Amino acid sequence: MHPMTSSNLHNAYGGESMAHMRYIIWAEAAEKEGFPNVGRLFQAVSRAELVHATNHFHELKNETGDALCASGGIFGLGPTSQNLQGGIDGETFEINEMYPAYLEVARFQGEKGAEKSFFYALSAEKTHAELYTKAKKAVDSTKKDLVSGPVHICPICGWTHEGELPEKCPVCGAKKSVFQTFA
Repeated sequence: MHPMTSSNLHNAYGGESMAHMRYIIWAEAAEKEGFPNVGRLFQAVSRAELVHATNHFHELKNETGDALCASGGIFGLGPTSQNLQGGIDGETFEINEMYPAYLEVARFQGEKGAEKSFFYALSAEKTHAELYTKAKKAVDSTKKDLVSGPVHICPICGWTHEGELPEKCPVCGAKKSVFQTFA
């Protein structure tokens, strides 16, 4: 694997791993603050971030040993609205900055597996930002919990969807029967 793509996969793995853990922590905080549906959303997206980290890790299957990972991390445990803003900020960075650049490098270097892994993550992060924005508006405007249906996670690509599922994942084509549901 080309060193630049390898480095990008390591960094993306680190960032997705931190997002996974951060969202679990923020889910617990939201539930304690009286926002169980926001907590459920954080839990669901945490699962999607684990899918992304796992995909990146699998692409690094031939890389062994230590690696330094330069991954942006959002830190802090505040009120639910602040934590949602942290989620929005992190997802927006991945959508606008990180994954488009990583994807182009992988394409340029002919690293098909990395390209697919980055594409899957980029596609899912867009839905995460939308869902967090919707949740933040609800929390900020009504001071009440988000009204939402079940949140579904594709275990192949991490695509995240609220409500009725299509027959197949629009990103990777996985059947709806394999999705994990957070209800």
